[in-house]
Amino acid sequence: MTVSEPIIALSNLSKRYGDGDRAVWALRNVSLSVAPRELVTVSGPSGSGKTTLLNLISGLDFPTSGEVRLDGQAIHDLPNHEMARLRRRLVTMVFQFFNLLPTLTAAQNVAVPLRADRKPRAMVAERTREALEAVGMSHRADRYPGELSGGEMQRVAIARAIATDARIILADEPTGNLDTARGKEILELLRRASEEDGRAIVLVTHDPRAAAFGDREIILSDGRIAVSRPRR
Repeated sequence: MTVSEPIIALSNLSKRYGDGDRAVWALRNVSLSVAPRELVTVSGPSGSGKTTLLNLISGLDFPTSGEVRLDGQAIHDLPNHEMARLRRRLVTMVFQFFNLLPTLTAAQNVAVPLRADRKPRAMVAERTREALEAVGMSHRADRYPGELSGGEMQRVAIARAIATDARIILADEPTGNLDTARGKEILELLRRASEEDGRAIVLVTHDPRAAAFGDREIILSDGRIAVSRPRR
């Protein structure tokens, strides 16, 4: 991994849900930087703040205090339309529950963000084909989500992410629905996206094997960073 300026920079990030006696702190004073070509895994028990962290980085949720900077820009200081534009340019997400559109085929789902960016038709077709091939789903390109297994839908979701130009991939349990062999293939694929394409990847996982796969492992406990250590 080549050290460079961070593309993700979190400073004293906190998130509280509710007020008074019912307040729950999902994150408390989390500071973290992630550079291009870095794959950081985030693990910890349920309720430790892992998914909240991804939602704050992506701009899907707003912090109670602290700052999220993507590519040097404090995202929550931006008007909504500018934040949406920045997210679309920089960030792609792999959700735990896929978020595939049920009326579109696997190939059409992969193509959605490319078409939203108004990529040329030939480029959309080529990137879609390459991404599905990379995750071993070329033979299911014309199938709808309802015709796919959970593991197959997860692979399509990952193909959709790697087909884009996004410099940041946020992945929530990307191997959770895959067997061991296919899960390792997906982790290798994300590592290549980091090392060869220069992407920064934050991967949330409960799987100890996946947690040990990155350049750095972060362990959250009660909304705080309990451990931060290099893994490779």
